[in-house]
This record gives sequence, C-alpha cells and structure tokens, in this order.
Amino acid sequence: MRTFHLLTTVLTTAVLFSAKLTAQLPPPNEAGAAMGHLHLMAKDTDAQRKFWVDVMGAKLTKLGQADVFKFPGVLVMARKGSPSGGTKGSVVNHLGFQVPNVKEWVAAAKARGASIVTATEVAQAKGEYWFNPGVQTYQAFVMGPDEVKIEISEVPSMKEPIAHHHIHFYNPAVDATKAWYVKTFGGVPGKRGPFECADVPGVNLSFSAETEKNLPTKGRSLDHIGFEIRGLEAFCKKLEASGLKFDQRYTKVPALGIAVAFFTDPWGTYVELTEGLNKL
Repeated sequence: MRTFHLLTTVLTTAVLFSAKLTAQLPPPNEAGAAMGHLHLMAKDTDAQRKFWVDVMGAKLTKLGQADVFKFPGVLVMARKGSPSGGTKGSVVNHLGFQVPNVKEWVAAAKARGASIVTATEVAQAKGEYWFNPGVQTYQAFVMGPDEVKIEISEVPSMKEPIAHHHIHFYNPAVDATKAWYVKTFGGVPGKRGPFECADVPGVNLSFSAETEKNLPTKGRSLDHIGFEIRGLEAFCKKLEASGLKFDQRYTKVPALGIAVAFFTDPWGTYVELTEGLNKL
C-alpha cells in the first residue's frame, strides 16, 4: 500500500510538473525595477539543463545560443565555467521557489534523481521536508548541480506548479543591506517570518545575520543576480550620480536585443541590470 501511495504521489506530481507554466517577468515597480534573472556558472551545462527543466520544471527557451530556464517571476541562465564554490559560503546562501505541495514535489524530485538536503543541514527538519513555524509553511531544500542550494516552500493556493520566490542574503549587516536594496531598487521593506526583507516585483529579498566572512558571489556557482530595469540608461546614470561604481557601465547588446550593466553591491553580491529580457 505504501509503495502504491508513493507511486501515485510521484505520478500526480509529474502531471503538475508537465502542466503549462506561464513563465514571464513581472511588471516593474515605480522605481522601474523588477526581478530579472539568476546567472549560474556551471561545470556541466547539460546537467544544469536537466536539473532546471526535469526537476524544477522550467520552460526552456534561448537567448542567442544560451539556454534560458523560464519560471514565473525569474529567468535562470547557465554558462560554462569552473565555479569556486557553491552558494553556501557566499553572501547569497540560497534561492527560494514555491510549489503547491512540498511533500509531493520532494517525492517527484527524488524520483528524478535530485539531491534533497536532509535534517543534518537544517535543525528544524524531521526528514526531507518539515513544517517551519517561523514562516508558517512546509519546506525542503534541494541541492542543484555545482551546489546551488534551493529552498522549496509550500503555498497550497498557488495556481502554477512552481514559481520563483526569494533570494536569501547572509552577511553581518542586515539592516544596512535591507536599506540599500530598498533605496536602490524601490523595494518595499517588511518582514518574512523572522527575516528582514524587501519586496521587489518577482522576488522577496531576505536578509539574515551571518558572523562569518562570506565570500562574494562572482566566480561561484551563483555568479550573479539580475534585475530587469525599465529605462536602464537613466537608471544607471542616477546610480552613478549617487556614487555607485560600475564594473561594466551601461552597454547595448544589439545582437541579443538587450542592454546591460554590472556592479557589485557593498557586501559582495555581483549584480547585473538588464533591459529587454522581459521580451523572452
């Protein structure tokens, strides 16, 4: 009976994974900002494609010759490289996605060969998923290729089979980081359970205190995060006038139909600004 129940759960969730995914970036806020993309550095891009499409349920598209994995609220990209480490130990500890049923999602993900992080990683866990009283929902962690750590949270009322939810920053300066992202991207300040946060369309930016000296994201498996900006050139000029130094200033990329700029936030998160990815 238990075997039949597990098989039924896996098959049911497989149907959910194959359901039509309405994957698009959200409209920007008044500051002109919305979540854009998460850019990975991958030892094996085929492994990343298999994980993000088969396990996470992304819709696959292309930007030039590059694979793009589409979800409601975010695009995920991967380029070939040799990451210096996973997300844990960097200033972005993990990413967050939401599903209608965590238990079913975990069963289906395991059937597809995913690595589910167990109780040794999270003290509250009682097995491979658990109820987190702090945020009042069921959760699990899955480890993607190159040790990209992803939190899966349950929202039974959601209509999509999966959607992007949060980026979780770990550094000693929670209040300063929150204030910086609120000011820079027009984030709405608030709390998510015990976590300080700022909401930008398509993403909850969560901030946790970390006494360890976590490393910058550039060169790690999650190399950078990206925000889609309406009026990017003017947005960049405004940031430069405020004293922000760009790693790469505003640049048009006609071959891809987009414009980009790069900077590093004060705590080591490498950030790309784009205009035009919302057309994918």
